[in-house]
Amino acid sequence: MRDIYLLSQSSEQFLDTKKLSIFDIKYISFDIDFSIYDALVITSKNAVLSLESNQQWKNIPTYAIAKKTADIIIQNGGDVSYIGSSGHGDDFANELISKLKGKKVLYVRALKVVSNLVNILNSNNIICDEVITYKTICKKYERKEKPPKNSIIIFSSPSTIKCFLDNFKWDDSYLAISIGNTTAAYFPNYVNYKIAEETSLESCVKLARTFI
Repeated sequence: MRDIYLLSQSSEQFLDTKKLSIFDIKYISFDIDFSIYDALVITSKNAVLSLESNQQWKNIPTYAIAKKTADIIIQNGGDVSYIGSSGHGDDFANELISKLKGKKVLYVRALKVVSNLVNILNSNNIICDEVITYKTICKKYERKEKPPKNSIIIFSSPSTIKCFLDNFKWDDSYLAISIGNTTAAYFPNYVNYKIAEETSLESCVKLARTFI
């Protein structure tokens, strides 16, 4: 029996998995007049939660990268106009070109992002500004807290890869599961990994269970 470790800040619970909270979220203060924008682009749950201090965003049509993100937007009183089908940053940007042509858009994002979403939109007759509203901070773990040999480790973002490897040396017996292609691109070449069929934690866990 192999242990499954889930590296995610999500509150979702899955049987047969162990949660390893590998980073913290720190919200960053911002000053934005949302009323000048025709649409908001949101690619993560944390981006939604970072907007809690400003209710103005709820009046702007929002374009969400995936259903999970859209659900959080709706739960927090936002207006979802479109849900992406690919779940990947650059692909999502390409989906938005025909929908946002000629509009002024605000991308709500983390300090570090891995997609070229802003450049893709701006190069296609869409005015896309961006606002940084949060950042990730890696937690520190002791060596004795390292997952045991043969563990299956689910990585939900590039930040989880960085923070895990900042704490623990990769063991060749591990198997990594990536939530998507964008995250997988950040694995060092010595990491053995598989990519989930869909960009969701459920899909990651389902794939991980096939290797137990």
